[in-house]
Amino acid sequence: MKIQQFLEHYGVGINPFSQEDAQSDHIFQHHCAETIHHPAWDKVLGDCRNPSTAIVFGEKGSGKTAIRLQLIKALQDHNRQNPTERVFVISYDDLNPFLDAFRDRLHGRRRNPDYALKEWRLWDHMDAILALSTRRICNAVMDQTGTDSVVTAQQLRDMPRQRKRDLLLLAAFYDQSSDQSHARRWEGLRKLIGYSAPFAQWRYYFGILATLGLLLFTLRDVFGAPGDTLKRFREVWLYLLLLAVWIPWAKRFVSLWWRSRQVAKQIRILDHGASSLRTILSGFPAAEIDDQPIPSRDRSDDRYELFSKLQRLLQPLGYSSIIVLVDRVDEPHLINGSAQRMRDFLWSMFDNKFLKHPGIGFKMLLPRDVVFFLSREEKEFYERSRLDKQNLINSLEWTGESLFDMATNRIRACLADSAVTGRVVRTDLTIRDFFADDISREDLINRFARLRVPRHLFRFLYRLLTEHCNRSTEDQPSWKIGRITLETVADAYAREQEAFERGLGTG
Repeated sequence: MKIQQFLEHYGVGINPFSQEDAQSDHIFQHHCAETIHHPAWDKVLGDCRNPSTAIVFGEKGSGKTAIRLQLIKALQDHNRQNPTERVFVISYDDLNPFLDAFRDRLHGRRRNPDYALKEWRLWDHMDAILALSTRRICNAVMDQTGTDSVVTAQQLRDMPRQRKRDLLLLAAFYDQSSDQSHARRWEGLRKLIGYSAPFAQWRYYFGILATLGLLLFTLRDVFGAPGDTLKRFREVWLYLLLLAVWIPWAKRFVSLWWRSRQVAKQIRILDHGASSLRTILSGFPAAEIDDQPIPSRDRSDDRYELFSKLQRLLQPLGYSSIIVLVDRVDEPHLINGSAQRMRDFLWSMFDNKFLKHPGIGFKMLLPRDVVFFLSREEKEFYERSRLDKQNLINSLEWTGESLFDMATNRIRACLADSAVTGRVVRTDLTIRDFFADDISREDLINRFARLRVPRHLFRFLYRLLTEHCNRSTEDQPSWKIGRITLETVADAYAREQEAFERGLGTG
């Protein structure tokens, strides 16, 4: 007997339990994302107009990725309904590029993953978030055929010069692309938004003109054939004068080169070249950049000011707030699921000043493996992080009742169209209808409670359907799952899961 034959008997078009990962689960994304929510959903989402931070710890398969997708969908709906109070969403989940660049900066023993992440600091997180947001804005401006309509070149062209300067300053530090060199991409962005600075390099042009003038003066003396003594006297002063006219340019060159070198050294999550960065910074007039925050030191103060610049840039575009979605921190190959490495990577983010930055909310969906380390922290950590103010959810738990409802909702989402099948489809169908009469609703709820998370529920039900169908033939089908089959599969699944959690299974 085939599983599809069993499901079609109840009017179910596709297997509701064939997918386990929300990222690739078409049933969840197209049918269940708006109807199935964890009981803590309201606490995680909060108020979109006044974003707050929420820190959620959940074990593998508990639905963290599903919550992230639901958050994105809810924020998109909010943005459509409130075009003047939109939320700028930053997905901080693809961490490999940042961690790879960070590790390449380290030397010797520090390159070992067990030591590398101990060097990660709060400002590295801030640099990564600024890089993601700046790159998204720049991509939207420079690729008007793209799907991300966060901003257009015309909107930026109509902005005050100060806001254009802020975007170009952020782009100088945080925008990179594999399609163009850093300097060429920055120059293209400058032209698109209409930021002109014709006198930014006046020292260089002054030096060129002065050099040409002195050269003409020298040639006049040569053709005039003055006396040898007078000629030597004039040559000395010509050299001194030539040196003097290039001093302003040389001073500015050294200053910008030193700044660029420091920035390239301190932004450890990107691979900057000091030469290209100096070229970019030389495109700003000194009066517009010398007093601006530059991320050239081991501190977060400059980054906070750059965050404020980003917010002031987004506000005229209709974005009143920013939400950062943090997920998949256990997946980068530098972390590779290690709880200790996750702890080293995450702990610097637990800073109340950072998590409570005005106008920014962080939705952190973290593996439950690191909760163990929270109980071992000193008083100083809790005073700095103030986790009691961060909407902390220690465990993303699912009850047997909530898993029963989830299974039922997925079944109903997969019901076939009665007009296509030509048969009446039961809209009140539940997961209980798949089982024999001697298996009560309470029995199923108790079984599901032991599974704890949706991923285990889907695996178990898929295996149960497979086992039941394997015990029946197509010409003599059985439309009810019996107690013996349920108990056999449940016991086998429990043993395998226990072995896997002890590190003895293959998963």
